[in-house]
Amino acid sequence: MDGLILVNKPQGITSHDVVVKIRSILGKQKVGHYGTLDPLAKGLVVIAVGKTTRLFPFYSKKNKAYTGRIRLGFSTDTYDSTGKPTSPENEEFPQKAALLKAMKKFVGEIEQVSPAYSAKKYKGKPLYELVRGKKEFELKSSRIFIHYFDLIKFTPPELEFKVKCSSGTYIRSLAHDLGQHLGCGAHLSELTRNAVGNYSLDKSLDLETIRQLNEEGKIEKFLIPLEFLLPEFPKIVLNERGSVLAKNGNRVTLEGILKILPDASPTKDAFAKKENLFRLFSLEGKFLAVAKSTPDKKEFHPFLVIDSSP
Repeated sequence: MDGLILVNKPQGITSHDVVVKIRSILGKQKVGHYGTLDPLAKGLVVIAVGKTTRLFPFYSKKNKAYTGRIRLGFSTDTYDSTGKPTSPENEEFPQKAALLKAMKKFVGEIEQVSPAYSAKKYKGKPLYELVRGKKEFELKSSRIFIHYFDLIKFTPPELEFKVKCSSGTYIRSLAHDLGQHLGCGAHLSELTRNAVGNYSLDKSLDLETIRQLNEEGKIEKFLIPLEFLLPEFPKIVLNERGSVLAKNGNRVTLEGILKILPDASPTKDAFAKKENLFRLFSLEGKFLAVAKSTPDKKEFHPFLVIDSSP
C-alpha cells in the first residue's frame, strides 16, 4: 500500500498521534506526515504511506493555507492560548484601519523567529525540550513568504483572519509578532489548516471514517495512489531497459524511453520547470523515480529512486 491520505485532524492531538492511529488502522509501520500541525489546531494533515514517505522533500515544501482567530491584549510564552501570559492584559485595541495597515506589514518575504515552544530543532533537539529543561539556546530567524494575511472579521479583542504562507511558517509567531507590532500583545486562539499545496480540507476524512472504509475494503475511497502524485512533473514511460537503469539510479538516455507526457497538474509549477524534473514510470505503470534532465532533455538522472524492486 503506497499513497497519500488526507486526514481531518481534530483539536487536542498531535500530527504524530495521527500517524500512530493510521499505522494501527492499516497495520502498516511505514507511515509519516508531511508537516506538523499543533494540538491546538485542527484541519488538514497529509499522511504518507509506504514508498510515498520518500516524497517528503517535495510535499513538505508546499504552501499552506489557514483560517483562524487571534486574541489581542496579551502575549503568551507559547504564542497561543495554551501558554502562560507574558505581558499584562491590555484593553486598548487598535482601530480597524490601523490593524489592516499592520497586517499588510507581514505580507511578502519576511524574517520570522519560531516560538520557543516548538518542534523546531536546535543542535538536534526540539526547542520545547530545551525550554522545559531550562537550557539556554539562541533562536535564529528564518526567511518565509506570506502570500496574503487578510482580515475576515474584527470584534475586539478578537480578529478572524485567513493566511496563505510558505512552508516553515509559524502562524503562532505571526500572531505574536502582530501583537508586538501593534503594541498591545497578541496570541493565537484558534487555527484551521485548509490546504497543503493543491490538497484541500474539504477532500479530507476523519480518522473514524478512514477506519470504517478500511474495514470495508474500500481503500480507494481514502488513499490517493502513489502513481497519481507530483502531477506537476511531466511523466516519462520507460521501456524495460530504461526501467532497469532507473531502478538502479543510473542515467537514462532516449534509447530507454518510450514516450514523454506533459504535466497533468491544473497549475504550473515553476520549480519543476526550472529544475527540469520528471517522473519515471515503467511499462506496467509503476512510479519508479524522480529524475532531473540535462538542458537538451537527452539524458535523465534519477536522484530519488522510489521503486528499486527487481
